Amino acid sequence: MTAEPVHFHDGVPDRIPPMPERTPQALRLAIQEHAPHLLPDFEAHWRRVIADAFSVTPVPAFMRLWWTQYAIARDPALEEHLRDLEARAGKCEDPDESGRLLEEYSRLRHEAAAVEPGR
Repeated sequence: MTAEPVHFHDGVPDRIPPMPERTPQALRLAIQEHAPHLLPDFEAHWRRVIADAFSVTPVPAFMRLWWTQYAIARDPALEEHLRDLEARAGKCEDPDESGRLLEEYSRLRHEAAAVEPGR
């Protein structure tokens, strides 16, 4: 059994749900249960890009995008931190500082994309 990450919000532990199996069906169910605000966009994107395709070629790119989105959305603290980094970079007048903020944003998104099932 793998341990779920624990974050604290106002001194109360919040359990972050583990990542699902790396299949569209498992990811959809996880989004439905733990990040339902993503579900309409997930389903619309699926219908637009995958449902009418005559090839499975777009599936890996679709999964990578939504895997990352869910990995972020399941952790409210991470999701908020990324929003903050993006907002600060957008308002920043110092190009070096803005670059540092966007580098951190990018690094965190890459880490989210790399989270394995069960973590």
